[in-house]
Amino acid sequence: QVHVAESGGGLVQPGGSLRLSCAASGIIFENQVMAWYRQVPGKERERVGFIGPRGATNEAPSVKGRFTISRDNAKNTVFLQMNNLKPEDTDVYYCNSLEAPFPWGQGTQVTVSS
Repeated sequence: QVHVAESGGGLVQPGGSLRLSCAASGIIFENQVMAWYRQVPGKERERVGFIGPRGATNEAPSVKGRFTISRDNAKNTVFLQMNNLKPEDTDVYYCNSLEAPFPWGQGTQVTVSS
């Protein structure tokens, strides 16, 4: 059974940084294109970016240059380094396989506020 757990969220001031982690089990992780998403209730889920099995990345225009995605296949974990955070980045962040989505995890709350 596939299980994913996101962590690392919190409250940060504008301009600050956070590093999110997403640990997955029950899948052949190293073959997956892994994506980060964000969503708050009542809003459509937005894809933040994704990373291929060999590390090639693609980020949404709204976060490009501020957010970086990386992965550690040995630990079945994907990371989202978020720098220069803005209030509009406030959301619940989730990870999932881009091409073969599995049940969503609980996500991790990121709040950017002074």
